[in-house]
Amino acid sequence: MDILDLRILDILDIVFVALLLYYLYKLVRGTVAVNIFIGIVVIYLVWLLTQLLQMELLSSVLGEFVGVGVFALIVVFQQEIRKFLLMIGSNNFTQKGRFLRSFRFTKDDFEPKIKLDHIVKACETMGSTYTGALMVIQKSNKLDFVKNTGDKMKIELNQPIIESIFFKNSPLHDGAMIIEDNKITATRVILPVSNDRSIPLRFGLRHRAAVGITEKTDALALVVSEETGQTSYIKDGQFVMFETMEELQDKLKEDLS
Repeated sequence: MDILDLRILDILDIVFVALLLYYLYKLVRGTVAVNIFIGIVVIYLVWLLTQLLQMELLSSVLGEFVGVGVFALIVVFQQEIRKFLLMIGSNNFTQKGRFLRSFRFTKDDFEPKIKLDHIVKACETMGSTYTGALMVIQKSNKLDFVKNTGDKMKIELNQPIIESIFFKNSPLHDGAMIIEDNKITATRVILPVSNDRSIPLRFGLRHRAAVGITEKTDALALVVSEETGQTSYIKDGQFVMFETMEELQDKLKEDLS
């Protein structure tokens, strides 16, 4: 086909497929699933090449694998598929320009509105006193299904408020805190607990709950251990490693941008 015969719809078709692949990569980036995703893409490209070269035997074998692989994808990427569908069905998806922001290609990130320095400093202070805490930061997926299990609030986010809520003698310290934009919107929230057997036994229910909510939504979670005083950052059901609290703040800023 001559390049001059290309229709506008053909160009849009290519652009939309590229955007879809880009967003799928963003969805699995930083997780174990990204290696599987790349492997599947490689096998699919090899299959297309064997068809082009008319290698019938190898093409038929790879074709059968690709056909069965669709069902395998549903099993392997069930968490990522769930997040993708939640993102599409989210009320916030088309609000505040989030749809366009999710497909940005430049390094000119949007600054998060949340006072991350207050959150990080509160984690550092609570860690020094071995005060347990569990905070969930909402992104595009609504968290109403868990907020309803706790006490709804509308409090301006700041360091003293966070520390007072998780103070050991506070009636609100048990359960999770939900942070939305720059507000604390719920406390004493009960989160779904992950059944992932790969989570080390040294982590308790707070960490399992943080993994559980980040497996089911695109939310971010911070856990302060009352045993060790260490702060854990959980994203996409995975523990994100960091060296200093400044690095933690930078990672939060990047993931919320």
